[in-house]
Amino acid sequence: MTAEIINLNRLRKEKARAEKAATAEENRVRFGRTRAQKALDRISAEKARHHVDNHRRDDEEDPTPA
Repeated sequence: MTAEIINLNRLRKEKARAEKAATAEENRVRFGRTRAQKALDRISAEKARHHVDNHRRDDEEDPTPA
């Protein structure tokens, strides 16, 4: 019977790489968005900002004389 020799440093590093890859995959699923999704969010935020700006009242002119 012969025992298989295992390099513990290599085993530890492979395990760390596998865990890091798994974490990266989870983050890609959780936080990753396509360029189209980012563009759509930017366009909708800009549209909402313009809508609010267009409906803002001008308080500079006082309609009631003092």
